[in-house]
Amino acid sequence: MTDLTLAAAQTIVTQALAHARANNFNPLGIVVLDARGSLKASAAEDGTSLMRWKVAFGKAYGSVAWGAGSKKIEKMAADRPNFFAGVAHLADGGILPVGGGVLIRDGDNRIIGAVGVSGDTSDNDELAASAGIKAAGHVADGG
Repeated sequence: MTDLTLAAAQTIVTQALAHARANNFNPLGIVVLDARGSLKASAAEDGTSLMRWKVAFGKAYGSVAWGAGSKKIEKMAADRPNFFAGVAHLADGGILPVGGGVLIRDGDNRIIGAVGVSGDTSDNDELAASAGIKAAGHVADGG
């Protein structure tokens, strides 16, 4: 199994933000977690709001905790709101079920981490995360 290295996590941050700037996205916050849910790298661009990093963390944490991209988690939460509310409570509210949380998979399709991005539309957040993951040589899985 491939571990998510610090160098790869930093590449993900750098390239996700480069993608955002090239496409004129709003300022972003980005969080990269390893497969255990531990922080590997993060950044908040100038001009982001106070909560951007926490929203990005909730997207990434939910993805790695559920083993699914946050788009899929969003659908699960809509389909089973009572169940999801219970799970969110167990996670101390740390799971955010909206697009922008993307799993990082290795070449053998194993989950090695997750990226959360917040600041633009959920679709654009996911595009930025995916661009960073691909630039680091891994596979992006947004659900």
